[in-house]
Amino acid sequence: MAETSASRPASTILLLRDGAAREIEVFMMVRHHQIEFNSGALVFPGGSVDAGDKEIVARADLYSGGEGLSESDCGFRIAAIRETFEESGILLARSKETGAPIDARRAGDIADAHRVALNEHKISFLDILADNGLQLALDTLVPYAHWITPEGMPKRFDTWFFLAAAPPDQLGAHDGRESTDSIWVSPREAVEGGESGRFKLPFPTTRNLIRLAKQPNVSAALEHARGLSIVTVMPVMTKTETGRQLRIPHEAGYDGEVFEVGAVG
Repeated sequence: MAETSASRPASTILLLRDGAAREIEVFMMVRHHQIEFNSGALVFPGGSVDAGDKEIVARADLYSGGEGLSESDCGFRIAAIRETFEESGILLARSKETGAPIDARRAGDIADAHRVALNEHKISFLDILADNGLQLALDTLVPYAHWITPEGMPKRFDTWFFLAAAPPDQLGAHDGRESTDSIWVSPREAVEGGESGRFKLPFPTTRNLIRLAKQPNVSAALEHARGLSIVTVMPVMTKTETGRQLRIPHEAGYDGEVFEVGAVG
């Protein structure tokens, strides 16, 4: 077994909208094939909590909706919003002056002006927020799941999954760097694509899509998430003759405890 590494704090957002076919849709991206972790996989936008996110935590004027949250909780949410903006251009933020959510045109202008520089580490997310009079809308994120990469894996993450309604008319677009394609897809279609080989889906992504597919619309999904008691999932992995077997807590709410899988991404 590989030497176990410490898990890095990370966040991801399941951005939701009501689809035309009366199915909920979620924004997903294909990871670049040269990315070390989950290369080529269809995933939700997200990534590691970084030092810049913690600097924003210390600037309470740069976010709203953080009442009652710990510094760690705020950091996970800030990272989730930042990574989503970097990877999709969708920005969950409000005007500091009016408190109103920024509209699609304003979000697009900010993305056009700063997204490339942010991805190239030429500007900080903190400066983008301060210079544009923005506050991150932390209360638009609803905790949905908490997964930790199994022990023995060379790269491990301690990841919070959040649900959020996509802001009206913010359609999102992949960055062409870490991701090479992006789609709005129903959870059902994404899971079917994983089964058929059309998509490469990491195990946690599949389980959360299956759970999300039970919800008929965005409002119901958010209401369901608000009522969840989040159980941390750190799969226990064992090798079998046919591949690998993952055991997760039954009380985590994923319709099972033991799952047969192939290679684990």
